[in-house]
Amino acid sequence: MDIDEKSTKRYALPAVLLVLFTTGWGANHFASMIPVLRTDEGLSATVVDGAFGIYALGLLPGLFGGGTLSDRVGRRPVVLSGAMLAGLGNLMMIVWHDQAGVLVGRLVVGLGAGLTIGAGTAWAADLRGRSGATLAGAVLTTGFALGPVITGLLAEFVPHRLEVPFAVTGVASLVVAVAAIVLTPPAHSPVHDSADALETTTRSVRAALSWSIPMALWVFSSVTVAVVVMAARIGDRYEGAWVPGLAAALCLGSGVVVQFVVRRLHTGPMTGVVGAALAAIGFVMAAAAGSEPSLAVFALTAIVLGLAYGLCLRDGLVDVETMTPAASRGRVTGIFYVACYLGFGLPVLLTSIRGSVGVVAPLAILAAAAAVAATARAVRVRRSG
Repeated sequence: MDIDEKSTKRYALPAVLLVLFTTGWGANHFASMIPVLRTDEGLSATVVDGAFGIYALGLLPGLFGGGTLSDRVGRRPVVLSGAMLAGLGNLMMIVWHDQAGVLVGRLVVGLGAGLTIGAGTAWAADLRGRSGATLAGAVLTTGFALGPVITGLLAEFVPHRLEVPFAVTGVASLVVAVAAIVLTPPAHSPVHDSADALETTTRSVRAALSWSIPMALWVFSSVTVAVVVMAARIGDRYEGAWVPGLAAALCLGSGVVVQFVVRRLHTGPMTGVVGAALAAIGFVMAAAAGSEPSLAVFALTAIVLGLAYGLCLRDGLVDVETMTPAASRGRVTGIFYVACYLGFGLPVLLTSIRGSVGVVAPLAILAAAAAVAATARAVRVRRSG
């Protein structure tokens, strides 16, 4: 192995992880722009909630198509193109942040993030197996967590609070993408560890999906209940961009910490059982809090749902990496993330049915479904063990 090849392998994984971090930051920083857009642009709650939904709509072709495409043409062109597209989507909203601009910009960000997240996670798994997959999830979560915090601070303390946050995250995404182009030259090829090569014949797409999808359903549904639904319920008493920023810091921050903790402890598939059970508990807490939760209940619920998010994401990605044939890893990772991002449609759903069914019943149903998923996984783990 010559020096250039050694350098390529040394810097490839850090470069991929940095791209995932900035993509997570750029995708989720919008949570702290919600109160700014409502106040300065007069956008309605339906519009800003819809921006989360249309972001998820943009993700679908990116995740479905990007993962499969990366299996065929390689991870690098798909991941780096997606990262640059996500950056451009945020840059668009510097000058176009009315209703149409926000919806179009979020759609573009979603498409770029979809290309990057699925193929980027698969790329990290190619480079370092299970460790790469779990690192990808943890680093992406860190980006998700810090994005709203950084943007919340910028929106509170920097002039031109509508323009600067979009400029900072957009430029950061483009700069990191360019750096990754340099650090992962076209000559780079995915690295599969020996265990992956030996186990490929025992893996199947069906097994990977049957284990990972029941975890995926509680990933971003947990996040959006904390960051969007619960934050909106205290918004009449606590105003400012710091509210969703605090929710994101508590929820996603606890998700980051727990992923690194369980990674260090080398926990098994029962971790996913705990994650789904915590999602059920968090939904019950959100339902019991009603339409005007206290700040303490808001914070505690965000932490519980963040732990659920981190554990379900981590174990879902481990299921994908462990059970998916290497040649299908991008496609299955994309499908897994599509199931995760169904949770981004939850705020719109809850808002649309609130007038007829209230705020308690939908969350109670979600809690029951998460409890069923936890029980089913526990039974399955014991049978397979």
